[in-house]
Amino acid sequence: MTRQRFSSQQLSDFATSILTAQGVPEPDAEIVSASLVAADMGGHESHGMLRLPWYSARLSSGAMSARTDPVVVTDAGAMTILDGRDGIGQVLVDRAMSRAMENAERFGIGAVGVRNSNHFGTAGHWTRSMAERGYVGILLTNSSPSMAPWGGLAKTVGSNPWSIATPGGPHGSVVLDISNSMVARGKIYAAIQNDADIPDTWALDAEGRATTDPHAALQGTLQPIGEHKGYGISFMIDMLAGVLTGSGYADQVVGPYSATGRSRCGHLVIAIKTDACLPRDELLKRADDLVELTVWGPLAADSARIFVPGDHESENLERARLEGVQLPERTVSDLNELAVSLNVDNRLVAVAGS
Repeated sequence: MTRQRFSSQQLSDFATSILTAQGVPEPDAEIVSASLVAADMGGHESHGMLRLPWYSARLSSGAMSARTDPVVVTDAGAMTILDGRDGIGQVLVDRAMSRAMENAERFGIGAVGVRNSNHFGTAGHWTRSMAERGYVGILLTNSSPSMAPWGGLAKTVGSNPWSIATPGGPHGSVVLDISNSMVARGKIYAAIQNDADIPDTWALDAEGRATTDPHAALQGTLQPIGEHKGYGISFMIDMLAGVLTGSGYADQVVGPYSATGRSRCGHLVIAIKTDACLPRDELLKRADDLVELTVWGPLAADSARIFVPGDHESENLERARLEGVQLPERTVSDLNELAVSLNVDNRLVAVAGS
């Protein structure tokens, strides 16, 4: 599949123009655009501009509200619960993150649960932001069912991603962002966009057989990481992000791939004020010491380097800042068709020489 190169500003401006054309206030549209472009820049095109047409379809149907206006349901000191009222996931998490950090300033730790939200992009985008502001950031979310419970056949469990990010010294923030399936479902859609097969360890088809066909994978189930362990982690995240917050859970959650139906997904954002634990200089020194001890350890056969969580994304982000962002030709075509359908004048035109 041919790929085309764009500047991050081109992509951001385009996404913002699409969203504002559908009634999203410009500041909110810019929050969403930043998260999508950051995903592409970080090497996660499954959560990048590929998703804009899906968001647009949900806005058009009314399943997702263009104007995000959450209300506080519970304010219990360090713990806050927000009702997102079907607003845009990125905007809701941005506000929840700010509230969690405010709570952490008062109590040393702050948590915000969000109910009735929507998809928010990559979890690491938000936890990295908290870490860069000096907090430990933790974010959990549930998602629409994509896996069967261990030992079962029916899809009742989401991949339910989570992320933890910590401030770092010279190395920079350490950011773990994973789902509990072998891959996020968006990776399957990205394979389709790239006309590519998938590894046979990612998913089972509708008859429970390993498959390399991404279309068959979408009709079947994703495989959990670590077998029963991945299922167990995913189940407990649904307990925290869905049940505890008062949001939807299991098959009550509708994913961003569906143009209709309230999402009802839930999130839990936690911020830890690091200087409530250690002086900042000491924390950064200890964090960097752990990184150095890890990355300079002996290498296994056929291994060229040891990474710590977030290294790939950090390096991809820097490369994209210098070289631009590449998108599959099919994704570019889909985005430009979306602009035409919404009577938006903006078009994505690849950088010369891409």
